[in-house]
Amino acid sequence: MYQMSYAETLADSSQDRRAQEKEVFTLAILQLRAAKEAGVNSDEAVKALTIIRRLWGFLIEDLGSADNALPEKLRAELISIGIWCVGHADKIRSGESEDFDSLIEINEHIRDGLN
Repeated sequence: MYQMSYAETLADSSQDRRAQEKEVFTLAILQLRAAKEAGVNSDEAVKALTIIRRLWGFLIEDLGSADNALPEKLRAELISIGIWCVGHADKIRSGESEDFDSLIEINEHIRDGLN
């Protein structure tokens, strides 16, 4: 029977985690696209913006943890992007903006950068 080394197991776990993160971003992006089509006052918009806030809230908390293995500079940059996404989602919810495209684009870039 084949036994994987600890390093191989960790690498597989990391790859699985990245695949899961990509999937979550893809689902959030699909929700944002549906919200854009339905309009800022739609149920789809409320759901999509809530998902973005939760996703980035989780990521910001994780990125801010000392246990996060990413380089500090990258973590800081991602936290800044996350804060912008949460703030922009809030602007859409409050009626200050109708710009779903920027949120979609930023989240697509982040998703596409996950390897």
